[in-house]
Amino acid sequence: MKTKQIIPQKSSEKVSAFLEKNALHKRDFAEMIGVTLSYVYNLIDETVSFSTRSTTIERIATVMEVEPEEFDEYKIPQEPILIDETVETIKDFMKENKMSVVSFLKAFPRKKRQDMVDVLRGALPVPVDYKELLLIGKTLNMPSEAVYSMWETRLKQVLQSAGMNIYANSALVETMLECAKKQIMKQG
Repeated sequence: MKTKQIIPQKSSEKVSAFLEKNALHKRDFAEMIGVTLSYVYNLIDETVSFSTRSTTIERIATVMEVEPEEFDEYKIPQEPILIDETVETIKDFMKENKMSVVSFLKAFPRKKRQDMVDVLRGALPVPVDYKELLLIGKTLNMPSEAVYSMWETRLKQVLQSAGMNIYANSALVETMLECAKKQIMKQG
């Protein structure tokens, strides 16, 4: 029985193959991961070493839809990445719509793409601004109830992180949310 030899692929070659396979312009890729266009060219041409910065590698991995550990240069960061249920909801809708990360990111204005990469990799929270969530929802064909639910979850997280005990103040929180929901549904 012959076994196929697995030839390790350099990180720069992985990136180059990904860009070619997805017909993704280097400029778009650079914007998505927060680096300069010249850096991407130099990375692919191997005139600079592949980044060892965990943030950059995590962004690259997020866009490529692979684990950062697939890059030899990646060192697992010491701080934990929080798994947010709202991010998981976004990822679930992406799967449901058979949407790649690249397709998802291209639906946003260029200046928002890097932030969305950071949201997907768990480095930034999902926006609390309802209009931003609505844009995410429209991109993913989310029902308005799912968008509202995501917003409500994020709002409660923000209130708690600001020091509010949402359980002790449940009547106030529920009243605020009911009022907000009426206003949002009236606009929708």
